[in-house]
Amino acid sequence: QVQLVESGGGLVQAGGSLRLSCLASGRTFSNYAMGWFRQASGKEREFVAAIRWNDYVTFYANSVKGRFTISRDNAKNTVSLQMNSLKPEDTAVYFCATPRSPWSWGTSPTEYDYWGQGTQVTVSS
Repeated sequence: QVQLVESGGGLVQAGGSLRLSCLASGRTFSNYAMGWFRQASGKEREFVAAIRWNDYVTFYANSVKGRFTISRDNAKNTVSLQMNSLKPEDTAVYFCATPRSPWSWGTSPTEYDYWGQGTQVTVSS
């Protein structure tokens, strides 16, 4: 059974940084894309960043491009999201996710089948 566990959320002032991590288990991590999504209170879940399974190609939402960096360590079954220059509008619950099918990836939440429990990120102004 695939399990994803996020960590690293918290409260930070605007302009600060946080690093989120997601530990995956239950299958061969390196065959699957990994994504980060977020959901602010009262809003729909939105794409943040994704990284492919083997060539480490990345893709970012325009709202975080240049500020956030997604990375993965296949040896440690971990994907991370380094968040710099945080803004109050980055406040949300952040989720990592992975698709059921190998060699599949995208920016829509519907393309991801397994989700972590989420970690809260709060950016104060």
